[in-house]
Amino acid sequence: MGIKLENVGIAVRDLDETIAFFTDLGLEVVGRDTVSGEWADTAVGLDGNHAKIAVLQTPDGQGQIELFEYLHPDAIETEPVLPNEIGMHRIAFSVDDIDEAIATAARHGCRPLRGVADYQGVYRLSYLRGPSGILVMLAQELQKD
Repeated sequence: MGIKLENVGIAVRDLDETIAFFTDLGLEVVGRDTVSGEWADTAVGLDGNHAKIAVLQTPDGQGQIELFEYLHPDAIETEPVLPNEIGMHRIAFSVDDIDEAIATAARHGCRPLRGVADYQGVYRLSYLRGPSGILVMLAQELQKD
């Protein structure tokens, strides 16, 4: 059986705000839609499912995220996940310049949880809270083999 990762889906409070954050980091919107109807109810498992969605892609074309803002049923607010909680954890991106990426995130009110770490001179890494409390890891490779 063949398998490949299609995308990672993330429910958000404000679709446009979240798109602005991820496009400023360098992702590109490759599709937007509003979905509802019996097929959406069946696929997602929610009666009356109605959501605005957007699919964003990394510049290399290898990774996609699907963002969705629920119109119905009402979105349920939860506490943002902590790095050590079981369940959906974070989304991670390789970046060419972590300082520039953090500055871009800061323009959206998103700052590192603690700072930037150096992992054995190989990577500079940082976790930050994106829109809707999404944990985002940024990683800059320092050594190229």
